Order: sequence, then structure tokens, then C-alpha cells
Amino acid sequence: MKYSEINLFEGISEEDVNRMAICFGAKVKKFREGATVCDYSDTGDDVGVMLEGSASMIRTDENGEVAVMELFSAGDIFGEVLAFSNEAGDSVKVVAESECEVMFIKYGQITKRCEKACEPHSRLVSNMFGLIAKKTLSLSQRIEILSKKTTRDKLMYYFQILAKRYGEEFDLPMSVTMLAAYICADRSAMTRELSRMQVDGLIEMNKKRIKLKKVA
Repeated sequence: MKYSEINLFEGISEEDVNRMAICFGAKVKKFREGATVCDYSDTGDDVGVMLEGSASMIRTDENGEVAVMELFSAGDIFGEVLAFSNEAGDSVKVVAESECEVMFIKYGQITKRCEKACEPHSRLVSNMFGLIAKKTLSLSQRIEILSKKTTRDKLMYYFQILAKRYGEEFDLPMSVTMLAAYICADRSAMTRELSRMQVDGLIEMNKKRIKLKKVA
């Protein structure tokens, strides 16, 4: 994936991105599916930029209950300094949903004043604030999903978000198990509901491929 295709580097040439990456001491790492990309207990102020693949932020409380907090695909950013407060001390990790490649940059390097006052750095900071606004919208949508009373309503609302983004036919960006955690539902109960939704003509489903047929 070219840097110019990543929102954080929008409007910045490949040459300038490479130059800033060296200046910032950025590191690019690859992760296999299921690997821990970062643990929020020891990441400090690193900002992760998804270059390829997908990942999810997973929160595990003291009782072992797992919840998917956010999903990340190519172009998204994540990091402890961009996340919610975790005063309860739960385990929060970013886990690779597929093979992925991530660039890590110190948040302080991005926001510090550029000695040369260069245009690419100013553009990078502007892009960062734009992505934070986008993240706020994404979290608002998540709250709306969780506010729905039934598992069917949660699924339909989430599928409608994906349909607006990708069209009426799309691939789930996560496994069924992770989807259950994302909408805070029991996996078996959610699987049964998905089957009923197909019988009722709301969706067509083939593994992770979903076709939204009509609004519930």
C-alpha cells in the first residue's frame, strides 16, 4: 500500500513521508494473524498506523469477559494516547485479525513543533486531527449499536453501517466470534439470530460474506 493511500499521509509525497519516518525514528513491523500488535500496558505514546491488513482492540476485564472496542483496517490509526481512559486497569490489546503491517511513530514526534516549519509536517498534524474526528464518529456509532435492545437490532444497525460504506454486499471485517464480542452478545445466541434473519429474508450470509436485503 502506498503512503499516499493512507489518510494520515494524505497530501504528502512518498519522498516526504520516508524523510519524516527517518526523522521521527518510525518503525515498521509485520504481524501474523492472531498476534498481539500492541499491549496498552506497555506501548507508551506510540501511534500505530495500519499500512496493511486489519486488527481489533480487545478489552478483557478481571472476570475474563472479552469485548471488542474498535476495529482497524488499512489507513486507520490507534494508540494509547488516542484511546479511552482505562482507570479500571483492564487488559487492553490490539490483536491482528489478519496478517498486517504497522508503522509505529511516537505521538510526541508528530505533535512537536517542527524546527524547519516544513509544510509536510504541518499537513501531517492536520491529518492527525482529522483522523481523531473520524475516530470520534466511529465510537459514536459503536455506542449507538450497543444502545439497541435486541441482538437483531444490533446486527442490523451494524450491517447498515457497513452497507453504506461498501454497498449492500460486503465481507465482515472480523470473525463471527469477534462480531459477538463487538456487539456484546452471546456467540451461540447471535449465531441463531443470524440464521433466523436469513430465514426472514433480511440477509444472505455465506461465511463472512453478507448481503443486506431489506431493513428490519
